[in-house]
Amino acid sequence: MHELGIANSVLEAVREEIRRHPGAVPRKVGLAVGELAGVDPDCLQFNFQALTRGTEWEGLRLEILWRPRRHRCPACGSEFDIVDYNFACPSCGETRTECVSGDELELKYLEVEQP
Repeated sequence: MHELGIANSVLEAVREEIRRHPGAVPRKVGLAVGELAGVDPDCLQFNFQALTRGTEWEGLRLEILWRPRRHRCPACGSEFDIVDYNFACPSCGETRTECVSGDELELKYLEVEQP
């Protein structure tokens, strides 16, 4: 149920940013969520909507930008998405590849309307 805490943290970040821009109305917030972050996107979306329903933030939309697990091959430098837990490089076959992304949980943008 940590998705509720994440949704609340996103709203807190939006509130902080809006305080810096009086009169601005937030419309959409983008959140990058990596496959390895352990976050259920549907649950996060549900909690976000529950927290904003009936509040001044009701029109605010949460856009979740899903990030797959990506690895880099130290032998050939190729980057690739992991599919079915196959960590071998599709270019050269190297099996000792390193994770370079997929654990993100980052606020990426906030779209606002100025009066």
